[in-house]
Amino acid sequence: MTLMTSKFRRLLPFAVAVLTVACAPLTVPPMAEFPVGRARLVLPPGAWQDLGTSDEALVGPGGRMLLQTRAAGLRGAQGEWLAVLRVQANRTGELSGSPQGAGYCPSQQDVTVEDAAAGSPLRADCLRLKRWGSSAHWLEKNRPDLVQWLGSRKIALSQPYTYLSYRYVTEAGVWVTVDALVDQRLLRPATRNNEEFLVAGSPALQWGHDLSHSVRVSAGMMDGHLAIPPFPFPAPTSRP
Repeated sequence: MTLMTSKFRRLLPFAVAVLTVACAPLTVPPMAEFPVGRARLVLPPGAWQDLGTSDEALVGPGGRMLLQTRAAGLRGAQGEWLAVLRVQANRTGELSGSPQGAGYCPSQQDVTVEDAAAGSPLRADCLRLKRWGSSAHWLEKNRPDLVQWLGSRKIALSQPYTYLSYRYVTEAGVWVTVDALVDQRLLRPATRNNEEFLVAGSPALQWGHDLSHSVRVSAGMMDGHLAIPPFPFPAPTSRP
């Protein structure tokens, strides 16, 4: 009995050490937070870089609406750009009534468009997703302002990438828009057969739904907490 007790005492520190290692918390990169208008933009873990802000103003039935746009980019393991986000939000809710045409959300060929505002001219709840946003000249034709902005900062994303935009506007004076260009490896799984290929776009659309939900929730919060949802798949460790 004494011999067994002695052996147990010698093994106890080793057992405690193993247990401690097994229970050690994983190191997770901190989430980045940036103010943008009345909102507080919270980005998912990753190597995000603040790309600055700009101020704008819109004129509506109730007067001028002051807006602020903030951009952020996600870098990969080799320093390449994996995603770029531009978020625009109103600074205050002083404007009563939306600018005319704020709810414009037209359908478009080869673009997934969801208009939860059902065609309202004053209210917007418009999600647009182009899975192959990197298609030849598509972004130049549809968002020349975004192309110009990327060029002015010498930002070139890894290809192929997906384009997503979401606009949420209410007659109570809420205005939030989000533009996202995202490396497809963050949104789309690898496919090995036709069946997997047909459903490979689902995670990207679900990410768009999660993003739109976060924007709507943010509009009703005092601090404007706007949490960008994590991408469905981890950042790649090498270039495409």
